[in-house]
Amino acid sequence: MSTEPAADAFTPTSHKGLTYPFGGAEPAAGVVMPVAAGIRWVRLHIPGPLKHVNCWLLDDTDARGEGVALVDTGMNTSEARDAWKAIFRGPLAGVRVTKMIGTHMHPDHIGLAGWMCAHHAAPLLMTRGEWLTAQMLIADARDAVPDEVTAFRIGCGWSEEQIAHAAVRGWAGFRRIVAPLPLSYTRIKDGDTLDLGGAAWRVVVGSGHSPEHACLLNEAAGVLIAGDQVLPRISPNVSLGVAEPNADPLGEWFASIARLKTLPADLLVLPGHGDPFTGLHTRLDAMDREHRERLDELHAFLGDGKRAVDVFGRLFRRAIGPDMLGMATGEALAHLRRLEVEGRAVKDVRDGVWWYRSV
Repeated sequence: MSTEPAADAFTPTSHKGLTYPFGGAEPAAGVVMPVAAGIRWVRLHIPGPLKHVNCWLLDDTDARGEGVALVDTGMNTSEARDAWKAIFRGPLAGVRVTKMIGTHMHPDHIGLAGWMCAHHAAPLLMTRGEWLTAQMLIADARDAVPDEVTAFRIGCGWSEEQIAHAAVRGWAGFRRIVAPLPLSYTRIKDGDTLDLGGAAWRVVVGSGHSPEHACLLNEAAGVLIAGDQVLPRISPNVSLGVAEPNADPLGEWFASIARLKTLPADLLVLPGHGDPFTGLHTRLDAMDREHRERLDELHAFLGDGKRAVDVFGRLFRRAIGPDMLGMATGEALAHLRRLEVEGRAVKDVRDGVWWYRSV
């Protein structure tokens, strides 16, 4: 059986105005680590640059007795499934999942939600926007890249080689790393209060990174489960995509930051990636400032016209390879669209390609 290190065994460290109360300690594979009374932490490996996702276990009871409410699950991969099996054979042997809560619809957060619900006969709790979007993407059974997506990539300035490379990967990647979700779910919405093991958790909804992202606030304990809405060291991806090309996700992101600034400043923040930290308002201010500075730089750079792919060097501090091209394009478009909404840029279309110029 894996051991659980005591939460107070670590030395706090600070970085850029944030304090990391566990001093960089993290739960090893197969270990659940307590972070506060009735709250435990599981970290799972995921492919890609993020490397891991955090999942949270909250002590809970239901009609069948004691158990845990699980917040987020990792991707639907054999590695993640094996990790959970080891946990429920080891430190959580005999423990049931009473509720499966998904913060948002991205595969690293709900990839195994349906699998957990089926195994534990647990209800799924999500916001409507996240559940519907996930179900739509799971149900989209096309393997070939839709014509609208190809036209979208041409509009962004992708080369023929980049479009061909992406086409090899196909279209229906989402359903390969997300297990089928239950056909029924319990809707949660902003302002709802969940009673989990006698503790009151208020749903705080944000947007921009995903349609209707649910954070969970236990004000009495001073804890915020933030998912990807607030990360300690990186800014979550804020993208404009083919499904809603006239949306303003960065504007929604700014509004969400302002909403989260109304929460207490001294909360222990449990993020979807990275380490638990305190300093919520400091981090929110930094994310807001970073995006607004990028907008100003981008506005000055556009001149008489740039495509989405032309602005990567102004927005990102790293080279963009094939595996990151989609996310980088979406983020670039979100910033360009925000400049349009603010009246600081205009989009012209020439031969199917979008050119953005400063106003």
